[in-house]
Amino acid sequence: MKYDDSYQQLSSFSKGLYKDKGSKFVAYCYPVKNEEDVKQRLAEVKKEEYAARHHCYAYILHPDQSTQRDNDDGEPSNTAGKPILGQILSRNLTNTLVIVVRYFGGIKLGISGLINAYRVAASNALDNGKTKLCYIKDMYSVYFKYSEMNQVMRLVKEHELEVIRQDFKLECTLTFCVRKSQSEKIQSIFALNHLVKLKYIKKI
Repeated sequence: MKYDDSYQQLSSFSKGLYKDKGSKFVAYCYPVKNEEDVKQRLAEVKKEEYAARHHCYAYILHPDQSTQRDNDDGEPSNTAGKPILGQILSRNLTNTLVIVVRYFGGIKLGISGLINAYRVAASNALDNGKTKLCYIKDMYSVYFKYSEMNQVMRLVKEHELEVIRQDFKLECTLTFCVRKSQSEKIQSIFALNHLVKLKYIKKI
């Protein structure tokens, strides 16, 4: 089974709007890297939309979508955060935050009405945004003498390795990234040349 090293995430900020019976639902979508980003964006929206009655949200983090959170912010349980989260999941996105603020119009929408409103507002904002395909990568450094330069650079070009930095002196160092699914193959190829040393750095 091939290792799945790709994932989709938002590439830019976007907004959406939904109105029902006088209530207005404004949705904000952000690409985020961690929970600090989430806190910062929430603070920004609460400052911008300070008059709104509710600031509901959901987010997913990490390539494997391992962190998933939602918050109803005073709305009846599971009528806001879960519908918002569902829209992120339905698009198979990660590293994505959606905040939907509500201005109450005086008429109650009921449970089904609230669920629909938060779902549609989130959906509209996500539809207005752009996504990008990202890859999980492994970073390596390869150490070699100048005499092995041509051999190393040939492998870099042949396997389209992403060069991060290089230092070509008598003792040379080149740091590169490769897609996770190709990592073992690259290790095996470099291992064939005993005059170079390959060292794993980290996953990015």
